[in-house]
Amino acid sequence: MVKDDDSFFREVNEELRSDQMRIVWKRFGRILIGVAVLIVVGTAGYRGYEYWDSHNASQSGDRFTAALQLASQNKPDESLAALSAIEKDGTGAYPVLAKLRAASVQADKGDTAAAVAALTEIGNDGKAPSAIRDLAKLRAAWLLIDTGTYEQVAAQAEGMVAQGQMLANSAREALGLAAYKAGNLPQAKQWFKQIADDGTAPRNVSNRAQIMLDNIAASGKAP
Repeated sequence: MVKDDDSFFREVNEELRSDQMRIVWKRFGRILIGVAVLIVVGTAGYRGYEYWDSHNASQSGDRFTAALQLASQNKPDESLAALSAIEKDGTGAYPVLAKLRAASVQADKGDTAAAVAALTEIGNDGKAPSAIRDLAKLRAAWLLIDTGTYEQVAAQAEGMVAQGQMLANSAREALGLAAYKAGNLPQAKQWFKQIADDGTAPRNVSNRAQIMLDNIAASGKAP
């Protein structure tokens, strides 16, 4: 039974890890891009400064796009080098966006520790837009499901679980899986039940929560 549970968890978690961030980007990507554009454009009052700022932002945007293309072409080292350069001398929101994307490249390379460290730094950066900070924390939480403890996942995700928060159910799902992996099925049940009972939860997230609740019920280990 333990082996079956471990196998089930791995299958579910592998599916969720690949699916979860796609959902987040699909739902909130425009918001993040909008935040970045507002920061890049700024509120400068002089036309000259606006031109200078816009010109530099455009250059940073082109460099950022090129770095993303390198990642999509399976050239992680070249992509990381390009993103690192943008972190150092990019303008507007592009340095933090570059750092966020670099963390994903590092995770894809298998360097989870470096990815989590970078994401944690973004999540604690008071100068970064709140939407990007929350996304970084959520991404770190999902990476830590496999490599960390429940407490480490909770340190990243628990601040986003309040009803009405944009990423509440994604954070609850991460916490539920972390508790399940740790063998604390009653705690996992609580998190998945919060998702199942939330009428605003996306259907696919709610369906996955129900699957986990059914699995927990079948185990007989949580009242």
